Amino acid sequence: MKKLLLSIVMICLIAITSVGQKAPTGNPKDFRLKTCLHSVSYMGVWRGQATLSIDEFLLKAKEFGYDGVMLAAKRPHVSLIDYDDAARQKLRARIKELGLELVCLAGYTDFCAGIDKAGIPNVEIQAIYVGELARLARDLGTNMVRVFTGYERSDQPYDKQYGLVVEGLQMAGRIAARYGVTIAVQNHHDIALHHDPMKWLIEEVNLPNVRAAFDCWSPTLEGLTPEEIRQAIHTLKPYIVHTTTADYKEHPRFRYELNHSNYVPMTSQMRAVPMGQGFLDYKSFINTLKEIGYQGYIAYEMCEVLEGGGSVENLDKTAKAFIEYVKQFR
Repeated sequence: MKKLLLSIVMICLIAITSVGQKAPTGNPKDFRLKTCLHSVSYMGVWRGQATLSIDEFLLKAKEFGYDGVMLAAKRPHVSLIDYDDAARQKLRARIKELGLELVCLAGYTDFCAGIDKAGIPNVEIQAIYVGELARLARDLGTNMVRVFTGYERSDQPYDKQYGLVVEGLQMAGRIAARYGVTIAVQNHHDIALHHDPMKWLIEEVNLPNVRAAFDCWSPTLEGLTPEEIRQAIHTLKPYIVHTTTADYKEHPRFRYELNHSNYVPMTSQMRAVPMGQGFLDYKSFINTLKEIGYQGYIAYEMCEVLEGGGSVENLDKTAKAFIEYVKQFR
C-alpha cells in the first residue's frame, strides 16, 4: 500500500509539472514572441570574452529589453556550490525587482561520461546533479532546467550509451518532478542529436516533464535544408518547450602539405556573428515555430568567439542586435 501511495504521489507531481511548460498549440495565433538572454554570453568562456557578474548581466538584459533570462548553472555564474538558501532568495528577489522572468537554468550534463568505469555510478551522479538543479530552479522561481544527452565514445557500443541517456533522463525527470520542474533536452550532444532519434528518445523516456529544447544550429550543420528543418519542428511539435538561437559564419581551414605543395581541407571553424548575418535560416525557423503555435521563449546566446571581439561593448552591441532582429516576427 505504501509503495502504491508513493507511486500515485509521483504521478500527480509529474502531471502538475507537465502543465508548467506548455507544448505548442498548433495555432499560429497563440504564438507570442518572448525573448530571453543566456548568461553564457557574458561568462568569459570563449577567447577574449568579457566576464560579468550575475547582477551585471541581469542589468544588461533589462536594459536591452529582454523579457527573460537563462542562467548558466555553473561557475562563475549560478553554481550549486555557491548558492545557499540565502543567496537563492536574494537572486530570486533581484530578478523579480528588475521585472525579468527566469526562463530556465542551463545544466551541463553528459550521461555517457565514465561509461568505461562500470564501478562508478556516473548516471546516478548526473541524475542527482540534475535533481539538485531542479531544486535550485524551483527556489529561484523557474520550472525548467535545460540538459544535454551524451557525447558518444567511439570505443563503446552505441546502444549501451543510448541506454545510459534514457536511464539518466528517467532518473533525473522523476527527481525534477518533486520540485515541479521540466527537463528540456537540447539537441546539442551526439546521442539523439537528429530530430528523429530525439523524438524516439523522449518517447522512450516516457515522462511528461521530459521535453525538447530544439535549436536550429545542429540540424543546419547536419546538412538539413530549411524545409527539412521545418519538417523536423513538426516532428517534435508535441515536445518543444524551449529553443536557443545564435548565428554563425563558417571559416574554412586547410593544412599545408609540403611534399605536394598543396593544401588539405580540414574541419571548418565556426565564429559567432550578430543575428541575421550568418548562414542559419532563422526566418524560416522562427516562422515555423509561429506556425505550430510555439509557447516558449526564444533565447539568444553568444557562445563562440564573436566577430568584433569579446569586449563588453561588442557583446552589448550584438545582444541589442538580436532584439532588433526578432521584431520582424511580432
